[in-house]
Amino acid sequence: MRSQDFDRLYLSPPHLGRHELNYLHKAIEDNWVAPVGPNLDGFERDICEFTGAGHCVALTSGTAAIHLGLRLLGVGPGDEVLCSSFTFVATASPILYLGATPVFVDSEAETWNICPERLREAIEDCIRQGRRPKALILVHLYGMPARLREILAIATEFDIPVLEDAAEALGSRYEGQPLGSFGAVGVFSFNGNKILTTSGGGALVTNNAAWAQKALFWGTQARDAAPYYQHSELGYNYRLSNLLAGIGRGQMGLLEDRVKKRREIHAWYCEQLRHVPGLIFGPQEPAGSRSNRWLTTVLLDAEQTTVTPEQLRLHLETRNIESRPLWKPLHLQPLFAGTPRYGGAVSEDLFARGLCLPSGSAMSDMDLRRVLEAVKEVM
Repeated sequence: MRSQDFDRLYLSPPHLGRHELNYLHKAIEDNWVAPVGPNLDGFERDICEFTGAGHCVALTSGTAAIHLGLRLLGVGPGDEVLCSSFTFVATASPILYLGATPVFVDSEAETWNICPERLREAIEDCIRQGRRPKALILVHLYGMPARLREILAIATEFDIPVLEDAAEALGSRYEGQPLGSFGAVGVFSFNGNKILTTSGGGALVTNNAAWAQKALFWGTQARDAAPYYQHSELGYNYRLSNLLAGIGRGQMGLLEDRVKKRREIHAWYCEQLRHVPGLIFGPQEPAGSRSNRWLTTVLLDAEQTTVTPEQLRLHLETRNIESRPLWKPLHLQPLFAGTPRYGGAVSEDLFARGLCLPSGSAMSDMDLRRVLEAVKEVM
């Protein structure tokens, strides 16, 4: 069959339910189309209720939430911020926004998240050189919980505050606790490809009421309490709109179903492809944790197959199926040339051998079998 004989099968497209329009219609009927309104307040309450966080500020993107979160932690020009190298660029770009420098730390092979041993090495080396890190951005890649117990113990030992980047991990848990609620600040993304979407958007959560108020202040242009427009601090136009928050409200009630479906897709892939030589599934959940399995990822073992990830990706394209390489480590990105890093071999190997398979929660059995057949054709 030709690729044009099939509809495009995307990697992780939006999956809307039945209730989003109710919130949108109500906002339009009541003329709540300005930036703030009942949907925005309600969406923030929904996020707090689901995550257990004390306070939430809904923003235009997860990137905006990281930016404000780092500023809350006091990051500024000349500071250094520890960060996983194996992540999307939006994790580290806000470090540069603030005039600070990222210090990249390699991953470990089990969860693909920041390696505790490398993290300790980086902190101790920075301190020896008189450069105490200002903060740590802890990423839960592809929705997989990091080794939180070990990482948080190290951060506490050296008194380094943690910003938890759970942009891909809404609905994931570690020892029963929702991700995003472990750090001083937690961040989520509601981009169109995430497990829950508001088209574009994000959120900052914290248990510090003063910080939440400050993030709200900065995110709404830092307008002083005056009858006219007066500004004493630098602010940003980062507030999520009431309309988009309505989409989020409709999605929140479906989140557990979406997590269940993504985990079922991951389990189905593992079962159907477990005998294919050279195909390895990962990463693996730490004991007592639950990943939302936002994306199902595979590695190709060169000792068992001559097929490369790029060959597999291109073959899937001939069947009109989208797949994507794993994140290119940030220490390999031209933007961050010359940036300090600790390790890199693990994330470089993962990037060289990995691919993300279609994982959208609206995938049908026929969609899954299309992917299965295409993978088996080339493998």
